[in-house]
Amino acid sequence: HSSTDQLSVQLFLNEELDAKRLSVEACKLEQLLVFSLSLPLRRLSDQSIPHDVKRQRFNSHRSETTVVNQAVPLPVEHRYSLPGSNQSPLFHAHSIPDLTGCVPPLRYTLFPDPIETPLPVAKDKLSQQVLELFQACQQQTCDLNRKELCRTELQREIQQIFPQSRLFLVGSSLNGFGTRSSDGDLCLVVKEEPVNQKTEARHILSLVQKLFSTKLSSYIERPQLIRAKVPIVKFRDKVSCVEFDLNVNNVVGIRNTFLLRTYAYIENRVRPLVLVVKKWASFHELNDASRGTLSSYTLVLMVLHYLQTLPEPILPSLQKNYPESFDPTMQLHLVHQAPCTIPPYLSKNGSSLGDLLIGFFKYYATEFDWSHQMISIREAKAIPRPDGIEWRNKFICVEEPFDRTNTARAVHEKHKFDIIKGEILKVKSASHLIFPVTLAFKIVIQMN
Repeated sequence: HSSTDQLSVQLFLNEELDAKRLSVEACKLEQLLVFSLSLPLRRLSDQSIPHDVKRQRFNSHRSETTVVNQAVPLPVEHRYSLPGSNQSPLFHAHSIPDLTGCVPPLRYTLFPDPIETPLPVAKDKLSQQVLELFQACQQQTCDLNRKELCRTELQREIQQIFPQSRLFLVGSSLNGFGTRSSDGDLCLVVKEEPVNQKTEARHILSLVQKLFSTKLSSYIERPQLIRAKVPIVKFRDKVSCVEFDLNVNNVVGIRNTFLLRTYAYIENRVRPLVLVVKKWASFHELNDASRGTLSSYTLVLMVLHYLQTLPEPILPSLQKNYPESFDPTMQLHLVHQAPCTIPPYLSKNGSSLGDLLIGFFKYYATEFDWSHQMISIREAKAIPRPDGIEWRNKFICVEEPFDRTNTARAVHEKHKFDIIKGEILKVKSASHLIFPVTLAFKIVIQMN
């Protein structure tokens, strides 16, 4: 191959050297160690916790740590009222629906066994390497447990200030597209009504930041208030070593977490393809909305859109097919139930993971009209851009499926858009991409 038509790139992923071979026993051992040592519980000072409360945390029926996410109710025999639940239907516990769908329900114990989800059969070398990369880098149960332990502790502390609030784990940690290095996203719901993000949310977050930098400074470090369109507090949990973003009442994040979770599991090619695209974007520094490129959420929507628009679609529009399950006005305590009853999508498209990966780049390099079209997984097609200010003079338009804002609004500089398009163009003509996952997780992308 000549130097002009060959691209050889080495990607050294920021993952543990052999996450692929991380055994269930190793995860369980780590969980037992955390459980027995009660590491997260040692974060709080003895003076601030009554003795009877400390005893309840793991061995009492009143413990909240038996739930992976408070959006999901406990089994009937373990349901108990939480602070504020009698006043607000948002916080009521409900019985578990019949689980007849393909989407794995969230588990009701803190340390569940990993869910064995069937993966597609690799039909070629590229597809095999994509699968190996996915298995190596996908979020493990023990990764989720570390985030959940932190969420549980933080909720308990924040409820000292906002007694009727609830803290939800959202985003890639729960939507099926998380990796071992994924940050944690938290949504603090203080009331059912909308919150003014410029005033009220910032004030609430300033109080949370003060709590983190004073009382909780022994295990929360670098709490920083970011004044964005949706303001957040960024911080790092010293115990789990996870970076978190915490927002206030951005409840669309709870809704889209379970919409994406459904897309992730109704077709077994979706998650491996999304992970590889996210890793590609991260390597080329295209996966950071704070630096004017694409958020992980936008990248996921781009992959889903591509799979919906194939001549023989691999994904449907879930919002069209199941409008009652993804109603944007549905009460939050019901949102988690929707994925549990939706069956697998049986596509007639038999394309391999390798073919789909190459097709993704070809679609955005040669077919999608960036200047005039908007990506919409709600409509399962590219649609004309609206004429509103949200969309006018934007380089990339990706519709948020619930509130219909532009998830790619961070790409507001032309040179950043040109870099994104340029990297896509480099791959679109590839006749093959080789992903040998070595012990160092070295990826070589080779183009003819």
